[in-house]
Amino acid sequence: MKSLFLSISLFTCTLLSAQTQGTLSFSFTQTAHTSYTGNKNVLAVWIQSSTGTFVKTRLRYAGGGTADHLPTWAVNSGGSSSNCIAANCNKVGATTGATLTNFSTRSFTWDGTDASGNLVADGTYKVTIQSTWNHGSSSTTTKSYSFTKGAAADVQTPADDANFTGISLAWNPSGAGVVETSNDIIVSIHPNPSENGIFTVEFNYAIRISAQDLAGEEVYTEDVKMNEVSKTVDLSNLTNGVYFICVDNGKGLSKHKVVINK
Repeated sequence: MKSLFLSISLFTCTLLSAQTQGTLSFSFTQTAHTSYTGNKNVLAVWIQSSTGTFVKTRLRYAGGGTADHLPTWAVNSGGSSSNCIAANCNKVGATTGATLTNFSTRSFTWDGTDASGNLVADGTYKVTIQSTWNHGSSSTTTKSYSFTKGAAADVQTPADDANFTGISLAWNPSGAGVVETSNDIIVSIHPNPSENGIFTVEFNYAIRISAQDLAGEEVYTEDVKMNEVSKTVDLSNLTNGVYFICVDNGKGLSKHKVVINK
């Protein structure tokens, strides 16, 4: 009986401490605010545990004159609410920059690690976005999106709201979903991002062009005719977000991340 109890306990502990490798891909579009005539804004996006414990910052855009903005992120990342550009705000591994000059599509990936580079345990996590576009609490919004990090894929398209639209969330464990690749196929894609969902794809040789969403589902396909070296890929029927255009030459597949930002 003791041996059985010990075996069950060890099995339970193994499940609780699972640390699946994978990639979270997240994309969203910021919405301009009618009550605000300018375009400047600051933004932070970070990963939290289900209980709100800080894990890792992925995006942080702020500059001089905006230190009192992004108070929730500043506190959660180890700083104070009055200074979001202080050195003690943890932004290790994040994409950072000065104050943004437009409301646009933003995207990032997360490899399942914390700010120290350690792979975190499987479980429920949150992507939290904080955006500030003017002084005063009424000009700041904070929104969280929960997902499950684990051995199964978690793909979501959360509903739009007054601040964020075109939201795409996909946790794909290693071996699942779409991974951006490149090989001997020479590929050029423009414009990227696209403001209407239409891309020009140029290549040295191909037999087929396709597109996939973050879950790896094919959303577009077209055969390439003999001697063609470019194609117009029309994804205008799709929502804003991140997709992958795939160029197949019969011997290999080249996958390239593109962004639709209508």
